Amino acid sequence: MNLSLTGKYALIGGSTQGIGLATARELALMGANCILLARNETSLQQAVGTLDTQQGQQHSYVVADFMQPDTLREKIQGLTALQPVHILINNTGGPAGGPITEAKEEAFLDTFNQHLICNHILAKAVIPGMRAAGFGRIVNIISTSVKIPLKNLGVSNTIRGAVASWAKTMANELGADNITVNNVLPGFTRTARLEGLIDNIAHKTGRDIDTIEKDMQTEVPMKRFGEAEEIAAVAAFLASPAASYVNGVSIPVDGGRTGSI
Repeated sequence: MNLSLTGKYALIGGSTQGIGLATARELALMGANCILLARNETSLQQAVGTLDTQQGQQHSYVVADFMQPDTLREKIQGLTALQPVHILINNTGGPAGGPITEAKEEAFLDTFNQHLICNHILAKAVIPGMRAAGFGRIVNIISTSVKIPLKNLGVSNTIRGAVASWAKTMANELGADNITVNNVLPGFTRTARLEGLIDNIAHKTGRDIDTIEKDMQTEVPMKRFGEAEEIAAVAAFLASPAASYVNGVSIPVDGGRTGSI
């Protein structure tokens, strides 16, 4: 099985922590030159220092905020003018939880820009280089809500579904160029995002965090939360040459929690 990414350049969003950083580490171990993308330069510098360089990889970073799409466009166009990007990992934090009936209209617009529009900006910038190289991988880290909406995540459920449809459409258009587009759907994964959601539940209900976690874990056939590295492993496989005929799919990585085939 060919998992080597030697000579490839990978751009990874939200890569100073959680699933993004774990994915960058996996790609680096496979030989990729990783370009980390996030808004905090100090955290980016620290994260770059944790990536493997034993195969001569040269890692770097780009400072950009997904809440500022126009600035992101300028930054990524500057990057792709200097070098190609063969692998794009679209990953960014989700919006605050809450029922959809209580969501403000601005929350939908902000989340749409942060996720779908920024994903599109990044994809459009890297596709020409992928076409020229005859190799491209776009992997979107979304959510299992693409399959079944999750409770109290009204805004997230709505926008995640839009991103999945965008990705499937793009997969259909780019497949002939040997560019694949796939989605990874994390379930309950032990990240700052999950901790924030649990804290929010505890604050609203008065329940203790341990009880909330145990109740959530009972919904998972494997009876535990996932680790960021377990999500990253699937994303890294989809980015590899071995996944050359996997295109346009949404793969839950959730311990079996999603109640659909």
